[in-house]
Amino acid sequence: QVQLVESGGGLVESGGSLRLSCTAYALLFNDYIMSWYRRVPGEARELVASISSRGGTTNYGDSVKGRFTISRDNAKNTLYLQMNSLKPEDTAVYFCKAKHIGRPVYWGQGTQVTVSS
Repeated sequence: QVQLVESGGGLVESGGSLRLSCTAYALLFNDYIMSWYRRVPGEARELVASISSRGGTTNYGDSVKGRFTISRDNAKNTLYLQMNSLKPEDTAVYFCKAKHIGRPVYWGQGTQVTVSS
């Protein structure tokens, strides 16, 4: 059974940093494009960043460019999101997603990030 397990969320002051991790189980991790999304209650889910299967291509949402860095370690089946210069508006539940053409899309359960002002 495929599982994506996020960790690393928590409470941090404005300007601080956090690193999120997403570890995949029972998944051919190397094959998948991986992404981080976030959701604030009452709002649509927002794409934060994505990374190609081998890590050569990354994309970021405009609101996080220059502050967040997505990376992956295929040997550890793990996706990362380094978040620096955090702002209160970054407060959300963060989810990882695995996508591959022709296969089901998988989501993690989410990890809460709260940035205090």
